[in-house]
Amino acid sequence: MKPSTTPRPAGPPEAGRRWSPAPWGLLFVLAANMLIDALEVSVALVALPAIGDDLQLAPHQLHWVISGFAAGFGALLLFGGRLVAILGRRPVYLAALLVFAAASLVGALADHTALLVATRFVKGFCAALTAPTGLAIIASAFPEGPARSRALSVYSLFGASGFSLGLLLSGALTEASWRWTFAFPAPVALLLFAFALRLIPQDTPDPKAPRRYDAAGALSLTSATLLTVAGIAAGPEYGWDHPLTLGALLLAALLALLFVRIERTTPQPLLPGELLRQRTLLRSALGAGALNGSYLGLLLVSTLHLQQQAGYSPWQTGLAFLPAAAPLALTALHSGRYATRFGPARLIAAGAAAAPLGYLLYPREGTAVRYATDVLPTMLLLGAAFVLAFTAFHLQATSSVPERLRAAAGSFYQTAVQLAAALTTVLCAVLYPAGRGPALALVTALALAGLALALRGLLPHRTTARQTPPTGPPDRPSPPTPTPTQGRP
Repeated sequence: MKPSTTPRPAGPPEAGRRWSPAPWGLLFVLAANMLIDALEVSVALVALPAIGDDLQLAPHQLHWVISGFAAGFGALLLFGGRLVAILGRRPVYLAALLVFAAASLVGALADHTALLVATRFVKGFCAALTAPTGLAIIASAFPEGPARSRALSVYSLFGASGFSLGLLLSGALTEASWRWTFAFPAPVALLLFAFALRLIPQDTPDPKAPRRYDAAGALSLTSATLLTVAGIAAGPEYGWDHPLTLGALLLAALLALLFVRIERTTPQPLLPGELLRQRTLLRSALGAGALNGSYLGLLLVSTLHLQQQAGYSPWQTGLAFLPAAAPLALTALHSGRYATRFGPARLIAAGAAAAPLGYLLYPREGTAVRYATDVLPTMLLLGAAFVLAFTAFHLQATSSVPERLRAAAGSFYQTAVQLAAALTTVLCAVLYPAGRGPALALVTALALAGLALALRGLLPHRTTARQTPPTGPPDRPSPPTPTPTQGRP
């Protein structure tokens, strides 16, 4: 959620003139940090088996490395936008870079699961602060027109490339030690902080922006998310009828209800109730969550399968996943044109159809793997799904709401995407010990639900006063806000 204040840019000249080094440097800092945020999930995915072996973690515990980051990102994204609106972009962005670097270093040195998971959660919160704030800084520092379009294209390209780069880096670094996959972002973040300290412009929070933090809403949503994940993970260890399991899930439900009540009664809610009446936004958020969650669930199952059963090395696993991630990076600069030409709803439906087909093709049983026939078709179909639907989901979500709600709609959309990732990964981790079949059945069912939502979007519907029709897709790609999930849709 970007703040409404617009500081006076010191930066780029008007469109048509050459950019000076300062705005190029600012854009590089913002885009490089976006890349680091986007690769946080992929570097952890490939390293999961090595982490489990070193820390003696079962699959139902190992998922926390992924779901902890997604929970921190998703549950605190709305609150992060409020922090930026009240405190300003520059101080929040700089502080998030420093905390991210510290959490990376602590996570790399962690010998206890709780400490490692805590650092992943903190890094997710930092990503929730820097990813949307980077977009806001670009919007204020680059004048509307060709200069801003170029800047957003670069930002989008870096974000879309992060997941692919993370696969390669983790594959190489995990060969030495999984700890290097968590340590290497620390010096990079510190270097970016040094440049950001000089390049990010000063800004003054808008006095008309909300002044309430709504900490109660943020705490209740975050606690509900973490307790849901913990309750599901506790089932295999303690039993589904154990008081600890039932208590965590019950308390999570109560906190979720408390969050709804807080948001309905507080004068300045993190989640405006009007957003929940925007049908196209809800359909886009749920559909993107289904695509992102099922994708990460499949990769979690596949990384355990390929490394623990099929004998793949981390490097081979990273390369095996690349066909699912690289196509998005290669087409990111043109994705906005595809949506303009064919319409977001059609592209979303095509992408939503490709994903479950890919899951159905992945082998359910057996340990022997022939990559060309067992794994590659699934990865290619998932790559196609993200190329078709990644930008289209975002465009459909934000263009369907009034202009005054678009910043909040973007944050709500990303919250749904990240929370879906957190919940799906823990469910897949719980089901995996019983065999790949149950976990793959879950991701396939989730993808089919996303397909049903996408097909519903193709049906004609009447526009009501509660839903503002799109004014037409933008002529440029909308930058992703990752994760993951591929940074995520």
